[in-house]
Amino acid sequence: MIIDVHGHVSAPAELYSYKSNLLSSRGAHGRGGAGISDDQLRAALRAPNRSFGGVSHLDHLDEAGIDLQLISPRPFQMMHSESPAFLVEWFTAETNDTIARICSLEPDRFRGVCGLPQSMELEPAAWTQELRRCVQDLGFVGALLNTDPYEGLRQPPGLGDRFWYPVWEALCELDVPAMIHSAGCRPPARESYSLHFIQEETLAVAALLQSSVLTDFPELKIVVSHGGGAIPYQRGRFSAGAIRSGGRFEDQLRKLHFDTCLYTRDAIELLLGAVGVDRCVFGSEKPGTGSVRDPETGRWIDDIHLLVRDIESLDAGEQKAIFEANARALYRL
Repeated sequence: MIIDVHGHVSAPAELYSYKSNLLSSRGAHGRGGAGISDDQLRAALRAPNRSFGGVSHLDHLDEAGIDLQLISPRPFQMMHSESPAFLVEWFTAETNDTIARICSLEPDRFRGVCGLPQSMELEPAAWTQELRRCVQDLGFVGALLNTDPYEGLRQPPGLGDRFWYPVWEALCELDVPAMIHSAGCRPPARESYSLHFIQEETLAVAALLQSSVLTDFPELKIVVSHGGGAIPYQRGRFSAGAIRSGGRFEDQLRKLHFDTCLYTRDAIELLLGAVGVDRCVFGSEKPGTGSVRDPETGRWIDDIHLLVRDIESLDAGEQKAIFEANARALYRL
């Protein structure tokens, strides 16, 4: 069985029309709703999508042999930096409700991972109200956490700051993981959308490991998307400091979990060597950025399952751990 912990929702256009109406009216007409039918939700999963290589969401999963996918909001849609804050709250709740309905329509294929209304006009404790609703009322198994709610406009507190402690407390209380995954990057910006992700993941790992967060919250479960950004590749840079402090940086890395949403075999091999098979969970982000066929191989760039299987050093038990067992334990599936 393959469990993919890194998927994003394929929603009907009506969800994003709802977002556009909220932004154009600045909420003057009230919260309202997207008015999406069950048939429209089913069609969004089955319709060919030009952005994803002309293939539907379900066809992508079927072709890759992905049995169960954890789906969260499309990060670039989450508009955390918009004002006033209730726009962020309303759209986040509508998106989470859409995900919950998809999971109820396709219970054998999807589980929900919620977005949080991360407006910096709100206290993080207010964000956790939506987390609790999604986990306790809607049956979600995790949350997506954006480390840069300003979306590049300002510098937010690092993850080691006590600003984030209400989020850590709620995650531990509910016993669900948070996946570190940045959202939008508003222009003008020095970096592209994809580079913003890598930079934020890198900053997140460094901040968590250089702070007391994982000591203060030993039960906290964090999954860093896209293989942990640059940190596994650059881990030697941090080794000397760890040794001076009486430890090993590799041991610190193993306090976190990492997904395999990397698009080359050598990158996945490096991640596995850096943190260990037991700290890695399968993630493909199918369909998404990598849903383009490589003209040299004919494979989809995001055929992560094939890249994992290409690693000759992995035995059957290690492959099963990556594809299924680690995710089952971490997300209590």
